[in-house]
Amino acid sequence: MVMWVFGYGSLIWKAGFNYDERLVGFIKGYRRVFYQGSTDHRGTPEYPGRTVTLEPAEGEVCCGVAYRISNKEDQEVALTYLEVREKQYDKKAYLDFFTEPNATTPAVSDVMVYIASPDKKHNVNYLGPASIEEIAKQIIQAEGPSGPNRDYLFQLEEALLQFGCKDAHVMDLASEVRRILSERELTST
Repeated sequence: MVMWVFGYGSLIWKAGFNYDERLVGFIKGYRRVFYQGSTDHRGTPEYPGRTVTLEPAEGEVCCGVAYRISNKEDQEVALTYLEVREKQYDKKAYLDFFTEPNATTPAVSDVMVYIASPDKKHNVNYLGPASIEEIAKQIIQAEGPSGPNRDYLFQLEEALLQFGCKDAHVMDLASEVRRILSERELTST
């Protein structure tokens, strides 16, 4: 049995497990949003960072990468690793993954994806929607064991642009973070 994992956040640039193949593509019916709180990687319980999760959105697509893992031992190691890394994501879904914009048949079916649901009973770290400015300010303030939250945002923006994906939410947020940071720099000099 081959296992496929879809990455739409930091998994794009940092898998952290062995894989046989990496495909660039997208899933349908979801959009990437910075609504998940991170108290273990990009923030702390006192100052949670914000990381991406998926939100159902009819007609939308979310680009990312799919990793194929065929070796049984590599699959077990990857699953164990992902269960720790993605522990604040309370839901797993198995979705169709596409590599061609006009394709009606998926390149791969049943790609596993971790989702942080808005269900506060099962996902205590869900932060939910906020204005771009509020999210940007929270990202600027947050830092955790994996580094500053803004690095996560900028690395995601760069990784997406490298394969031609212009995600408006990510790009608007990155622009707002840069604007606030440059304003602060100007007022401090």
